[in-house]
Amino acid sequence: MAIKIRKEDALGYHSQGSPGKIEVVPTKPLSSQLDLALAYSPGVAEPCLEIAKKKENAYKYTAKGNLVGVISNGTAVLGLGDIGPEASKPVMEGKGVLFKKFAGIDVFDIEIDEKDPQKLIQIIKSLEPTFGGINLEDIKAPECFEIEQALKQEMHIPVMHDDQHGTAIISGAALLNALEIVHKNIEDIRLVVCGAGAAAVSCTRFYMSLGVKRENLVMVDIDGVIRTDRPDLDEVRKEFATSRADLHTLADAMKGADVFLGLSAGNIVSPEHIQSMADNPIVFALANPNPEIDYNLAVSTRDDLIMATGRSDFPNQVNNVLGFPYIFRGALDVRATAINEEMKLATAQAIAKLAKEPVPEIVNKAYGDDQLGFGRKYLIPKPLDPRLITTIAPAVARTAMETGVAQTAITDWETYELELQERIGIDQRLMSRVIARAKKNPKRVVFAEADNTKILKAAQLINDERIGDPILLGNKEVILKLIEEHSLDLSNVQIIDPYEELDRLEKFGNLLYQKRQRKGLTPFEAQKMMRDRTYFGAMMVETGEADALISGLTKDYPKTILPALHVIGVKQDVDRVAGMYIMNSDKGPYFFADTTVNVDPTADQIVEIIGLTADAVKFFDLEPKVAVLSYSNFGSAKGNTPTKTALATAKAKEKFPELIIEGEMQANVAINEAIQKENYPFSALANKKANTLIFPNLSSGNIAYKLLAEIGNAEAIGPVLLGMNKPVHILQLGSSIREIINMVAIAVVDAQSHDNI
Repeated sequence: MAIKIRKEDALGYHSQGSPGKIEVVPTKPLSSQLDLALAYSPGVAEPCLEIAKKKENAYKYTAKGNLVGVISNGTAVLGLGDIGPEASKPVMEGKGVLFKKFAGIDVFDIEIDEKDPQKLIQIIKSLEPTFGGINLEDIKAPECFEIEQALKQEMHIPVMHDDQHGTAIISGAALLNALEIVHKNIEDIRLVVCGAGAAAVSCTRFYMSLGVKRENLVMVDIDGVIRTDRPDLDEVRKEFATSRADLHTLADAMKGADVFLGLSAGNIVSPEHIQSMADNPIVFALANPNPEIDYNLAVSTRDDLIMATGRSDFPNQVNNVLGFPYIFRGALDVRATAINEEMKLATAQAIAKLAKEPVPEIVNKAYGDDQLGFGRKYLIPKPLDPRLITTIAPAVARTAMETGVAQTAITDWETYELELQERIGIDQRLMSRVIARAKKNPKRVVFAEADNTKILKAAQLINDERIGDPILLGNKEVILKLIEEHSLDLSNVQIIDPYEELDRLEKFGNLLYQKRQRKGLTPFEAQKMMRDRTYFGAMMVETGEADALISGLTKDYPKTILPALHVIGVKQDVDRVAGMYIMNSDKGPYFFADTTVNVDPTADQIVEIIGLTADAVKFFDLEPKVAVLSYSNFGSAKGNTPTKTALATAKAKEKFPELIIEGEMQANVAINEAIQKENYPFSALANKKANTLIFPNLSSGNIAYKLLAEIGNAEAIGPVLLGMNKPVHILQLGSSIREIINMVAIAVVDAQSHDNI
């Protein structure tokens, strides 16, 4: 199912908080007069003079070496056409976000109000001192070919028009693998290309560089087959024109074709076209948002068909994000003067090869499919595969070195791979994987506070994106009024008013009484408590009418957790629950516990918290590296807290010998390997910085995560409730819509895990 995007959601996303999607963040301290003097006047004069002596020093003293310009004139924006440079800016910012997220590359987006190719070439060329590379974007054909070619010849930094080459490289990798599966040689295949824009032309040229023969291809545009006798041909179309007398229409071209490549418009290919193709046909229908032929229609037409689209909801998505971030990463890291054809071919071959390797469990879980493996429905890797950066960037960098366009050399490739992982914080994609995993098997999530606008907006997005199936608890009249006021669409979502569910109230009350009768609860009190929506929602989970409970947006944490403990309870062999926050930072995720439940745990209780937290970290497909925190380092200071945490560490090491655990230690030491290697080389974390931080008491954990979230620019995800017998997750008071969605995704994956117990 495709993601449904509403105008209000898209506009709100771009306007909320700071308008747009990007900002500039200093990389050096600016906290003192000395810092300011070094950053600007007079200190800045020294690097200026060094660069004046030798221009290459700009890579040493400025951000040039990790800075790409994403440049457009807005003449061919997505499927919107010539909408102008200002209107293209959201797309360029979005491209910058992808560069940063997937490859750790900084971006300035530049929108230029100029359509004349020669003037545009001169403007972009003049920007060479600023950037380490140029990504051209959304410039219309045929001007884009002239502009890119001129800039590649005249500039001495990598230049690539991703609209042209990105799709070519990714689909080229898919083509190589598809041909291998059907046992066809690329030199022999008959290729039909539908479309004659920048992407279609570049794909065709790239396929020819892979081995497709000129005489075996036919290109079709809106006027039919591009023929030599057509009077309207520009120079680009003439390059692909055919003189065969029997070819005039798309239907003519498709007869006996081995491969169809579509970069045109939706729903222009019929089942009859597909049926007329050769045995084991390969169809790449890449028009967005609607392919040239619907995926399900195509695969039902031919059993022997291999198909790819540009959509994420079908197998074999051809997504440019598989290529451009890592191509520029490799090019920048050797200061390449160009992105040449050999580097593009190396990228395609690296992607094709990666698809044949065993798929990591982390990817299987992210996509909820343990059957992922090389074949007709898995021609190329998934976008969230963490191996992409360490596969493609080195291949590009090696090829740049081999072809003589690299200005520096990489000699230690193992160290380079580690640097790549650290540069992007390889685990930053944690929530992306969790959300993708949730979508594969959505679960019923009951919201106890559905009379809240944030909850309703989150529920709509959760429902639209198929992360889960929301169940809304509350007064129906109030909820429906809020839905109408905010123009939401929750028509297919169940709304339950506990006050109207008399049979359920009686049933749930009796069940609660049975659970709590020896805790002083009377039948009357049990029935009364069931009118509380948190109790009611928890009982829906307990009885199997829902799979997970979300609550706490408008209530204090203790008032929310108590009903869940009374109704659902803790897991067997668990004495107490604990609360964990995931702090998603630019250095990857850190797991903080206990941050919400246990006020002053004993040493034995800390041991139990360590076990629960380690299991939770494994749930997110990461290895827990546990530091038990204190204000002391290995007995350097005395007091109750160091004594307690040292004892807890010793007991935890004995109880969980398979875990990496160290303590008691200060927080900065726990995550700084250099300090440990120099001062505490015996530490189990000296070569593995901690990612799981266990706090000695509730106040320290709570203060730490809130400070880090507010002034440390880390995203707080949680609190994740650990130790419950069934999925219950409690929102932070006043959580944002994004935070609610994150918690729901965690709850859904938690429910999926309970299914497997």
